[in-house]
Amino acid sequence: MYFTDRGIEELADRRGEELVTLEWVSDQLRHFVDLNPEFETPVDRLAAWLARLDDDGLDDE
Repeated sequence: MYFTDRGIEELADRRGEELVTLEWVSDQLRHFVDLNPEFETPVDRLAAWLARLDDDGLDDE
């Protein structure tokens, strides 16, 4: 799974003024994995990485 600048821009365009929250993104990822179980490991890795950003100091990059 990957995001391109175009994908991020399209998400912003389609959601308009609606606030896209972390809860919304996590719900969408959960639904995506339910439909596409072959992506479960990459999504789990992304979630673990996001959870550790503060601990690893990676959010400063």
